[in-house]
Amino acid sequence: MQTPSRLFRNAFFLLSMTALGGGLAGCSKNNLSDITGSISSAVSQDRLPTSEPELRAYSEKMGQRYDSNRNDKRVAMNYARALRQLGQHTQAAAVMQELAARYPRDMEVLGAYGKTLAEAGRLQQAAAVLQNAHTPEHPNWSILSAQGSVADQLGDHRQAQNYYMTALRIRPNEPSVLSNLGLSYALSRNLPEAEQALRLAVAQPGADMRVRQNFALVLALEGKFTEAEEMSARDLSPMEATSNVAAIRRMIAQSNTWRDIKRYDEKAQAKTSAKRG
Repeated sequence: MQTPSRLFRNAFFLLSMTALGGGLAGCSKNNLSDITGSISSAVSQDRLPTSEPELRAYSEKMGQRYDSNRNDKRVAMNYARALRQLGQHTQAAAVMQELAARYPRDMEVLGAYGKTLAEAGRLQQAAAVLQNAHTPEHPNWSILSAQGSVADQLGDHRQAQNYYMTALRIRPNEPSVLSNLGLSYALSRNLPEAEQALRLAVAQPGADMRVRQNFALVLALEGKFTEAEEMSARDLSPMEATSNVAAIRRMIAQSNTWRDIKRYDEKAQAKTSAKRG
């Protein structure tokens, strides 16, 4: 679930990583899990507990089952999911690395392994693994979306957007992919396109809290604070929504980087208008 703190972290991520001429080399290893949807799985997945104590108890139980039989694909993948949810990305990656060694041609395992590597900050390895998690003959939209997320983290936003667009041709109007695309546009300093993609995302039946909060973030970054607060309040309390948007507003006011980006956008839009005229 997207919490107010995660939304604030997403704002910091966008504000600090979109400097003109700058890449994403300094981004936190946790950003990918904050801004993207998960890879769907055909393996029978347990419903993870929502409270941290219950999640820790579940993780311990699955860890014991995993230690007793490391060949059990379902147990290993559910154990890794629990570890990821607890923020233990390095340990989750170790579990998935061993599972991938046991199932080297299992694309479902490779897909989950690649996502886990990305969350652990091992982006180059994640890109290599995800490339082998599906084939051109049978592309997987969720793997394409994960590849786009990794590309965005590596600073290749154009390639990331190509991945998202390909995923959307397979799964039209998928809200998680549209949300990723919108944030990628924001990272590319293209806020109007970001708003358009995220506005379409939140209109989809499957849009969740994370998609709506990402839309609220982009609206706030555009200076549309009232609409951003209204969108944020769909999932948060009015006080939390107001506090969230106010915090992002303060960050924008203090960010020379974002003012530079806004000027860049204004110049680009002026050039486009002049060409049309």
